[in-house]
Amino acid sequence: MSPENELPPTGSRRVLVSAYLGSVMEWYDFLLYGTASALVFNKLFFPELSSAAGTLASFGTLAVGYGARPLGGILFGHFGDRLGRKSMLVTSILLMGVASTLIGLLPTHNTIGIWAPALLVLLRLVQGVAVGGEWGGAVLMTVEHSGKGRRGLWSSVAQMGAPTGLLLSTFVFSLANRLPESAFMSWGWRVPFLMSVVLATVGLWIRLGVSETPAFEAAQSELAAKRERGERTRPPIVELLRTQPKDLLLASLIGFGPFAANSVLITFVISYSTQVGHSRSTALDGLMVASAVSLVCLPLAAALSDRVGRRPVYFAGAVLLGLNSFLLFPLVNADSTPLFLLGYALALGLHSLMYGPMGAFLAELFGTGTRYTGASLGYQIASVAGGALAPIAATSLLAAGGGAPNAVYVSWFMAGTCAVTALAVLLTRETHKTELGA
Repeated sequence: MSPENELPPTGSRRVLVSAYLGSVMEWYDFLLYGTASALVFNKLFFPELSSAAGTLASFGTLAVGYGARPLGGILFGHFGDRLGRKSMLVTSILLMGVASTLIGLLPTHNTIGIWAPALLVLLRLVQGVAVGGEWGGAVLMTVEHSGKGRRGLWSSVAQMGAPTGLLLSTFVFSLANRLPESAFMSWGWRVPFLMSVVLATVGLWIRLGVSETPAFEAAQSELAAKRERGERTRPPIVELLRTQPKDLLLASLIGFGPFAANSVLITFVISYSTQVGHSRSTALDGLMVASAVSLVCLPLAAALSDRVGRRPVYFAGAVLLGLNSFLLFPLVNADSTPLFLLGYALALGLHSLMYGPMGAFLAELFGTGTRYTGASLGYQIASVAGGALAPIAATSLLAAGGGAPNAVYVSWFMAGTCAVTALAVLLTRETHKTELGA
């Protein structure tokens, strides 16, 4: 079987469903934490701090998860390139399910004092490792099972897990938020985390029935032949750094802008919108609407990149989202729910021009023997450099500008991160017609 031969229809559907549902579950849990950190954790786990300091501390625990993602990318990438994509996907979903359920059961500061935020950070660390390994496996499972002309579209199924997970987590959190304040703060916020048990069970069942990718099996056969000939084989991370350090750097910079912008949009803007007068329910509704728009735009952008190339679609997204950052906050500040929803939806829609093709773009930069490690590590380095620090940077820049509603420094920050990505795209070769050799 050729590394790029497609599966029969039943196998293809199972691969796509596995990538989608598993990714939904992982991102539901990971992004649910972001919403909770913006609205709840500052009060429950850092009650002795001021409102601003508590929010920064809460966003700091959020950053821990992003910081752990490169570690997950390296660990899961190594074993994914050596043992296979499937086994790592099963492991990642189990880790995430356990960590998220335990967050839902975690006592607060009023009950166990300093141990509460300490355990919260530990569980967030586990979440970060799990999602750090999840993305690469889910994307490669689709890319390596698809035909060359549909790699962008197929990989976007895994990418769609992020907005679906965000939509689902925000919807569930919004329902819990409709409880009386005392009930919500005492037990209502826990329910969305405890639902992880159901999602993890379904995702695990689907993934156990998926076959390994033909590209990986071909690479394993070549690796075995080398060992029989007595040739030296290096660990994937060593081989990657020895042969493709430039591609790893470019992959990280390609992801930097969309991660930074996305983290500002789904975390900082929620907190900011409540500061300028929108209710918590309106903020959550806006996030759901924007997530639904992103869900539609992602496969369209990915399919377009299959036809015209990854670089032009990605570059257009970086430029347009950077320019849009100066429109976003005036729309949020306008004291109008429709304008707030419009600004939010437009921003995440433009973000999809980058996030849609991202999976295929990064995967195509690397050979099969180092693809899990290279794509995962590049993606996760970007998540730390962009996603982890963006809410903290945005909160600090807002304070430097005098506080809400003057968010112009935050707009410049978003535009700057998008400019970095646009430059990286110009320096990267086109990949949409690349053969996925070993």
